Amino acid sequence: MDRWVPVMESVRLDLGQALYEPGVTLAHAYFPVTALVSLLYVMESGASTEIAVIGNDGIVGISLFMGGGSTSSRAVVQSAGAALRLPVADLMSEFSRGTLTSHLLLRYTQALITQMTQTAACNRHHAIDQQLCRWLLLSLDRLPGTELVMTQELISNMLGVRREGVTEAASRLQRAGLIRYSRGRIQVLDRAGLERRACECYEVVRKEYCRLLPEFPKV
Repeated sequence: MDRWVPVMESVRLDLGQALYEPGVTLAHAYFPVTALVSLLYVMESGASTEIAVIGNDGIVGISLFMGGGSTSSRAVVQSAGAALRLPVADLMSEFSRGTLTSHLLLRYTQALITQMTQTAACNRHHAIDQQLCRWLLLSLDRLPGTELVMTQELISNMLGVRREGVTEAASRLQRAGLIRYSRGRIQVLDRAGLERRACECYEVVRKEYCRLLPEFPKV
């Protein structure tokens, strides 16, 4: 931190802001503080699906220290908030030292890969209700409070499903008393109920983050 604090910049991330695009060389790494960032895979048709979500648990830009410099995914701000921005050169300098920081970055990468693979399996095998519960819980783990500002259109893009499917799933969760949804705001009323309704994918990801990242919240 002594080396990073002087070169880190506090920035505001706005809803829908793209931090990087596929194939573009990255200039900065981002550490979300109160913001939430989605990694999306974008098809040639323009359709997109979320492959991972990053909040105060990690870093946006793992391709930098993994040797790629760019990535095939797109990073978009899912929930507006604050973040810390670090120049590439400073990240790479620290990673090349082989310190505890570099080992922590690699453990985070392993946890993120687990989230990506589990998301792919969940999107293929589980119902929209279960996917929505998983997505809400993953987001809550990485945000302060119990409220998310999110339109149904954005959720449908994240999950790769039709907007009508998200509307129906959200309505079922609301009728069950698990959430309150109004005008793009989702308030979680019963987290334990969401966990019971979610598929096993959320718990698999949570346990792996807790195992690899000791500071990850043990909710």
